[in-house]
Amino acid sequence: MPLPFLTADRAFETADDVALPFDDRDHWRRPYRLGPWRVGVSALALLFASFVLFAAVIIALTGSVSEAGVILGVAVAVILAALRLLRVGVWVSARGLRHVRYFGTRTVPWGQVVAVRTVQQPVRWLGLPRTVQGQALILVRKDRAAQDAPLLLTTHNADFLARPGSFDRAADTIEAWAAENGRV
Repeated sequence: MPLPFLTADRAFETADDVALPFDDRDHWRRPYRLGPWRVGVSALALLFASFVLFAAVIIALTGSVSEAGVILGVAVAVILAALRLLRVGVWVSARGLRHVRYFGTRTVPWGQVVAVRTVQQPVRWLGLPRTVQGQALILVRKDRAAQDAPLLLTTHNADFLARPGSFDRAADTIEAWAAENGRV
């Protein structure tokens, strides 16, 4: 079963001379590959879910169907949490920029985007409270002040930790989408 949210489109890796190498620009797509931290945590969660599902089957075979239903519910919750973790990130299309977080999603039309730029600032390491010096891709909107700009990507998040070249390519690609569609 293909999982289109798991891998970025290969055209971003092969077409260095074309910033927006897609015919269907209305389709939401992630302009970078998922990082090993995010994939690893999701894989461990799915492995845990498989053991919980196996436990639910054993409990159901022993005759306690209600308890098996509760354990099945736990396994489904873990699977959904792992899949949501894989969807987290920045998605772009001709309609706008979508910033998917674990507990929420915000879509900004390109007409409301003033700037998408890379800045040097303290960033959170893997989303934890510890901050380190790094780069961040910020989104400046018309209805917000520049200092309230949300961080879209950082060099130390789960997708780009220890992969600075990937962060640069992703930031350049998102900036190109903003320049092409929003006329920034």
